Amino acid sequence: MSTPSREHAVDRLEDRLSRMPLRERKKLRTRRAIQDHALRLFGERGYDETTVEQIAAAAEISPSTFFRYFPTKEDVVVTDEYDPIMAEVLRSQPAGLSPIEALRATFREMLPLLYETDLDVVNARLRLTAQVPALRARTFEALREGTFAMLTDVVGHRTGRRPDDPDVQTFSWAVLGVLQAAMYQWMEGRATTEELPGLVDRNLEFLARGCPL
Repeated sequence: MSTPSREHAVDRLEDRLSRMPLRERKKLRTRRAIQDHALRLFGERGYDETTVEQIAAAAEISPSTFFRYFPTKEDVVVTDEYDPIMAEVLRSQPAGLSPIEALRATFREMLPLLYETDLDVVNARLRLTAQVPALRARTFEALREGTFAMLTDVVGHRTGRRPDDPDVQTFSWAVLGVLQAAMYQWMEGRATTEELPGLVDRNLEFLARGCPL
């Protein structure tokens, strides 16, 4: 299967954003601007040393506006818009593909998008999560509430099962585990940016084979 170009992946994102109501597009731009300022300040001053008030001042908003977009300071690090995009791409995969093969195809399309638009942001968020205990705890909660819930819903639909089916849930956690393994290998310098797509694909293929050791 051929790998979609970066331009194709970004076009999919821009097309999806263009179909959002104007009010939602404005909210998304504001949320991204707040996150950009927050990550910059965390890099300059440290996570614990940066306050919500400082982030709000940098973004030229009030603290109350910050909390309308992010319930906690932790959420400004762990929140992103990838799950709805991933769900859309995964649902569009041919029905004849197994769940693993559909996911492999999805990430072949998603990763160029991340490279083109958000690689530095993803890297900063991962490093903060690895360094700050409070972020690790919130990241797990966000993963369970977001990506895990999305996977169980889409995989359940593709396989004719309920999202709360134990096998669907186990499969979804296994997928998240091999993805996390790839991301941490990259973050720790054991894989280059160019190698990351292949590593993600290799991990999913390894999972498909039953993780033989």
